[in-house]
Amino acid sequence: MANGEIDVLAIGNAIVDVLAHAEDAFLAEQGLEKGAMTLIDAEAAERLYDLMGSAVEQSGGSAANTAAGVAGFGGRAAYVGKVRDDQLGNIFGHDIRAVGVAFDTAAAASGPSTARCLVLVTPDAQRTLQTYLGACVELTAADIDAAQVQAAQVTYLEGYLWDPPGAKEAFLRATEIAHGAGRRVALSLSDSFCVHRYRDEFRDLVDNHVDLLFANEDEIMALYEVDTFDEALQTVRGRVEVAALTRSERGSVILGQDAVHVVDAEMVPIVVDTTGAGDLFAAGFLHGFTQDRDLPTCGRLGGLAAAEIISHMGARPETSLAELAQARLEQG
Repeated sequence: MANGEIDVLAIGNAIVDVLAHAEDAFLAEQGLEKGAMTLIDAEAAERLYDLMGSAVEQSGGSAANTAAGVAGFGGRAAYVGKVRDDQLGNIFGHDIRAVGVAFDTAAAASGPSTARCLVLVTPDAQRTLQTYLGACVELTAADIDAAQVQAAQVTYLEGYLWDPPGAKEAFLRATEIAHGAGRRVALSLSDSFCVHRYRDEFRDLVDNHVDLLFANEDEIMALYEVDTFDEALQTVRGRVEVAALTRSERGSVILGQDAVHVVDAEMVPIVVDTTGAGDLFAAGFLHGFTQDRDLPTCGRLGGLAAAEIISHMGARPETSLAELAQARLEQG
């Protein structure tokens, strides 16, 4: 992908998802917090994997899902994330390149194995994530290609990445390069778990390093320690160029510099699995944004992608997002 031809460069934890159905009783037996993402070590990952039922393995990782979604809309996407030169690392690299995303980060030749996320989907479509970060912690500022960041309209960063010191350095290095080139930086808060761990640091990021902010209702309320969504909305307003706040079946609220837009959710006959809904919302929104669509249209494209992803298992689209978008835009 030549310089000057990237719509979205996504940087995040390169993870292979292992998805399986599970009953609430299983979560209780294993002491797992339903609906949350919890970091686990290699031993715990192996133990839980052995206890899970029939599973599907597919490339995941929040920012990687977003990059795949952008490519699915026909956008030009690239990705930075660290894997090991092992079987799962090969699967990750193959899958993300196969959907049209440029991925050139060198695999680690030693150290922890490629990261995996054990995704337990309960009958109510909630997903509980148990994540072994593995090789993800090896990502450093040296993995950031300045020319690639400069070529991207938007550099998109996932909050999950804000944990290992080296990844933080990579995160901040990318924002510095992007802004130095007059480009925009987007951040997804990722999970309330992340917000509670790094609330003060995330507030600093939002105020001083971020142009586009993505968060769901719980995350934005946790960030500003308020009791209602309206309070959170008023607090974040004006701190970033755009805040795209999702509210599940209530759609989304998009805060621009001059207006607030309320976007209805897309209808979904059956919600099967909510894994990746926020990632794909960001993909649709960013695709619209980098194509100079107005903010309400960006929100609708985000909602369209989220609706597609929650209609089936897994966090990668099974239907052409470009075709869905064309049909949706023709409807007005």
